[in-house]
Amino acid sequence: MSIVALSEMLGAPVRDRSGAVRGRVREVAVVPQDHPTRIAFLIVGTPDGERRCPGETLTACGPSVHAAGESADWASQPPSDGVLLLKRDLLDRQIIDVHGRKVVRVNDVELDCVPLDDRVALNVLTVDVGARGAIRRLAKGIVPSFTLRALLERIPPRVIPWQYVDLLETDPARRVKLKIAYEGLSKLHPADIADIVEDLPHAERESVFATIDEGVAAEALEEIDPGIQVSIVESLASHRAADIVEEMDPDAAADLLGDLPEDRTGQILREMEPDERRGVTHLLEFGERTAAGRMTTEYLAVPESAIVDDAIDALKKFEGTREAVATIYLVGASRRLAGAVPLVKIAVSPGTTPLADLSEAYVACAPDTPQNEVAALFDKYNLLTLAVVDPHGRLAGIITADDVITMLRHRS
Repeated sequence: MSIVALSEMLGAPVRDRSGAVRGRVREVAVVPQDHPTRIAFLIVGTPDGERRCPGETLTACGPSVHAAGESADWASQPPSDGVLLLKRDLLDRQIIDVHGRKVVRVNDVELDCVPLDDRVALNVLTVDVGARGAIRRLAKGIVPSFTLRALLERIPPRVIPWQYVDLLETDPARRVKLKIAYEGLSKLHPADIADIVEDLPHAERESVFATIDEGVAAEALEEIDPGIQVSIVESLASHRAADIVEEMDPDAAADLLGDLPEDRTGQILREMEPDERRGVTHLLEFGERTAAGRMTTEYLAVPESAIVDDAIDALKKFEGTREAVATIYLVGASRRLAGAVPLVKIAVSPGTTPLADLSEAYVACAPDTPQNEVAALFDKYNLLTLAVVDPHGRLAGIITADDVITMLRHRS
């Protein structure tokens, strides 16, 4: 195995079976639909125009390229919408390094050249995002090759394996043809996705949120600066924005929609499922800087007569956030708040234990409580969740510690 830099191959003379130079390398192409890493062909500039030299005919690659076939058999170069051209689509372009959790710029591409009988197979191996790749390109044709090799050996490599690269493509049609799905990005923590997205230009942000799974997009969107949130959602089609908003915590969804222009909010609400639309619309009625504006309506509440096994059954069916299950609330007639049981007590108690026996003194606030007072209650009582009750003592929603952290972060 040997490693060949893309910058070394570009401009390299290409010889066919006769040994005569028939042209020079203009581009190196991958067809992702056929193979995600294999070099499918070289685009060679010849006196008769650009031609495709098939990758399977290559016998040597580097500063000079050799092919087993006849140049007369090289097909002319048609449009390449479904082809990844390494020079055009990678060099000096931004990519997502999903291993390093950041956006980086490509300085060069390293290809793995593997002997196969009397041929060689070329595969994309890594992208070079460090000084070595930049110097290699800048010094090409200026510094003698042996001097350049000696210099490059003294520079530590800074490369990203190809499997950790997510390409950025703003054209939806090309994303489909190139099989760009942001699979690596989708596996990151939502906070890391948010940091990456905030570093991207507007068009690339839209392409990410138009492509990744709705649930992942929703979690990431909740972590993003509110101003950027609005920009992203305004750029998406209404049905796609609605799919993402439906997956958000109701309080976060209401905050976001409350920041959008009224007509845009209406478009998204009309695309949402009825149950999710009702929950978010209810929260939109409250001031954003009040307890009701910060609460979520996704919480766990069981009758005050319930036992531990009932709470466990409710936990199995709960689809809200993990922060919301820190406390299970007990409600009486007309959903009046009657008690609160920490999750840890349920985990260590026999299944037949009445939840009322495990209940602790709870802290609650009114819907119109200012958000600074909400934060003070969390600090004073070391709360994980705070119940919000209406004037009749009915449980209207809860505020989680995560909500308060987000509130304080955006306020600072």
